[in-house]
Amino acid sequence: MTQYTPMIQQYLAIKQEYPDTFLFFRLGDFYELFFEDAVKASRELEITLTGREGGGEERIPMCGVPHHSADTYIAELLKKGYKVAVCEQVEDPKAAKGVVRREVTRVITPGTMMEGQWLTDKENNYIVSIGASGGRASIAACDMSTGEMYVTTPRADAVWEEALRYQPKELVLCGEEIAEGVLHLPFMKLAPDQIDSGLADSQYGEQAAGLGESQKLAISALLQYIGTTQKRGLSHLRQLEVYETAQFLQLDAFSRRNLELTETIRDKSKKGSLLWLLDRTETAMGGRQLRRWIERPLLDRAEIERRLDAVHHLYEDLLLASDIRAALHEVYDIERLTGRIAYGNANARDLVQLRVSLEHIPELKVRLADSGLPVLSELADGMDACDDLVSLLRQALVEDPPLSVREGGLIRPGYDAYLDKLQLASREGKDWIAQLEQAEREATGIRSLKVGFNKVFGYYIEISRANLSHVPEGRYERKQTLANAERFITPELKEREALILEAEEKMVELEYQLFVQVRSELAQHVARLQSLAEKVAAVDVLQSFATVSYERGYVRPQIVTSGEFVVREGRHPVVEAVLSKEKYVANDVALDQEQRQVLLITGPNMAGKSTYMRQIALMAIMAQIGCFVPAKEASLSLVDQIFTRIGAADDLVGGHSTFMVEMLETKQALVKATSRSLILLDEIGRGTSTYDGMALAQAVIEHIHDRIGAKTLFSTHYHELTQLAESLPRVVNVNARCEERDGKLLFLHKIAEGRADKSYGIHVAELAEMPRSVISRARQILHELEAKQVAAAPEQMTFDMLFAAAAEEKPEPAIDPQTAEVLDQLRSIDINHLTPLQAMLLLSEWKQTLTGT
Repeated sequence: MTQYTPMIQQYLAIKQEYPDTFLFFRLGDFYELFFEDAVKASRELEITLTGREGGGEERIPMCGVPHHSADTYIAELLKKGYKVAVCEQVEDPKAAKGVVRREVTRVITPGTMMEGQWLTDKENNYIVSIGASGGRASIAACDMSTGEMYVTTPRADAVWEEALRYQPKELVLCGEEIAEGVLHLPFMKLAPDQIDSGLADSQYGEQAAGLGESQKLAISALLQYIGTTQKRGLSHLRQLEVYETAQFLQLDAFSRRNLELTETIRDKSKKGSLLWLLDRTETAMGGRQLRRWIERPLLDRAEIERRLDAVHHLYEDLLLASDIRAALHEVYDIERLTGRIAYGNANARDLVQLRVSLEHIPELKVRLADSGLPVLSELADGMDACDDLVSLLRQALVEDPPLSVREGGLIRPGYDAYLDKLQLASREGKDWIAQLEQAEREATGIRSLKVGFNKVFGYYIEISRANLSHVPEGRYERKQTLANAERFITPELKEREALILEAEEKMVELEYQLFVQVRSELAQHVARLQSLAEKVAAVDVLQSFATVSYERGYVRPQIVTSGEFVVREGRHPVVEAVLSKEKYVANDVALDQEQRQVLLITGPNMAGKSTYMRQIALMAIMAQIGCFVPAKEASLSLVDQIFTRIGAADDLVGGHSTFMVEMLETKQALVKATSRSLILLDEIGRGTSTYDGMALAQAVIEHIHDRIGAKTLFSTHYHELTQLAESLPRVVNVNARCEERDGKLLFLHKIAEGRADKSYGIHVAELAEMPRSVISRARQILHELEAKQVAAAPEQMTFDMLFAAAAEEKPEPAIDPQTAEVLDQLRSIDINHLTPLQAMLLLSEWKQTLTGT
């Protein structure tokens, strides 16, 4: 058995308790990693792997990072889903007998990050638990950095959907038969008998009394995991918010992605999303609140109207809105500052930021109270300016404290009498030192004589070697010899040094104790600060809505109960915002549940059908979060759910083809939608044969029309489906208009009543610069098909029959053999079963055949 050194034995003993984490082991000014941790960390962090002797036969792999920059490296590991255990020296090395005692003071995980440099200002950092018990599964979600805690019990088939809506960084799973549905996220699985079920009651008291068994399990599992990793109290986890998913407009994962609410489909960035457009918030907590509102549109008409009233007032009073923005601009992130204060890791600069923020609350309150609008006045009345805390911080802390709380310079003179005495003693001692230098220069005649200080030798008198002959005999005691000088001391200098250093040591320790007292006092008022932050965030979002609405020319939507959804000159808010020189073409929409339940949209690709559909969904969401909408007029009934099937996408990780994804997304609507829902379906059935696809599309339309009754926009290239408007009374044909001018296709991006006369697919292919031979042959085939359709009772023929007939009598092309070969291959291809890679290889082969290159 290998006999390691005592220090390595200590490391291994601690590492055994944290096998699934990187152990950052404090050695002096570095955190070191050993063995497999070192090998893996050197690769993940791109730092040098070294080694050291540890008592074994081979050198131990080792790498390390400076303690002052460790946060950067830890953040990198957390972003990659790892956990980090921070092991500190918990006794003074000078007083230690043998190996310095070390302990893990905190385990940092992706879902429990607290420090600002590891977090994104305007995004929450959630850890989510799922607790299953008694046949039900509940979700608890917590952001450690802000203290938010939510709990809900969704439908059995929507548990993962609701959990993922939080975009959690980490999962805790506990209970009966929970499937590990999201394995790409870090997760911890706990058995119910491992959980202290009383944690929910002890943390939330009376609030927890009405919770169900699975809800308590989810909360307790989360609290236990957080408590185990953080090793400290969780007092800042504020009042629990219990909600029902039915309180909010529901959007499944497909719809959130397709509508690009908080990030774009293409590159997952905020820019180009609805959040990006609406975010004119001045504070980080306002930015996070805006994201939460977008993800949870309201169904409470009264609360929606309250928000719209506030936005309308700020929209009309630009001076008030400007004053509010100016006041908010000086407010730091009160939520996360409060979290760090309660957590015990806030520094003096954090407290100064809190003081500055609180100093601007009275101005904000006055502006809101003077608005005359009840909703804004109520927000002002609910804001506690925390004057007592401002007074404490003004008295206690200097204006610009150092980053470290262990080096002094934190506390303002006059705050503590004993500290003032120590500071006076230190100043007097340093004054004496300064006077000593001048006195000794005069006494010895040595102008270059100086009094200096270092941590090893303390204070000293330094005289250059050239002037040593001028030093009076017996005046000084020799202390140190340098290459070009000698250093001396005197008994009186050492006496003054002892007094100064004793005073400074006591000052630093006392300042730290006083700072901790101030921080602890603030921690007693966490609930007040969090309540204030919540109201400031709400004001920030409302002014953001008003600012964007004014600048973009949005209007207040009229919220009605008639079931209609009528918009005049509506626009897609994001597309309009990114258009630089082009003018956005506005469009009307009229939906109801009596005559215009289903709009069947035909027209060519690139004509704007998908954009039109998305803009209607986005207007519904904007209205139900309390924002104005991009239109001239809007009269909207509330929708309870939005389902979308827009765009082509596959799920390679899940093993699903594009067509399967299309069917899964469509199923969500058919299974879950109600008569109050909004459904957007784009090109259903195109991923299979014409006959199958058309049959599926018609069956879907009939099901929605006859059984669900939801307001629906259905875009299709199957022109045969437009005949449904004759048999289904609430189906209406509309089309995306375009015109042919001089043989070219012009997209008007205008939605008009009636059906499109043709698909213009060949025109779009021509715009895509397909080879001319292909375009020419396609037109030839189209003419043949149209001729056969006229001659053979087209109403009784399917597209499959038409293409079969054309194939029987196609003329031999008068072209060279190579081109003929390529065309034959082109006609025989089943494009519905052709992968992108296969298509690229075929194109390359054809080009070589036709051009010889």
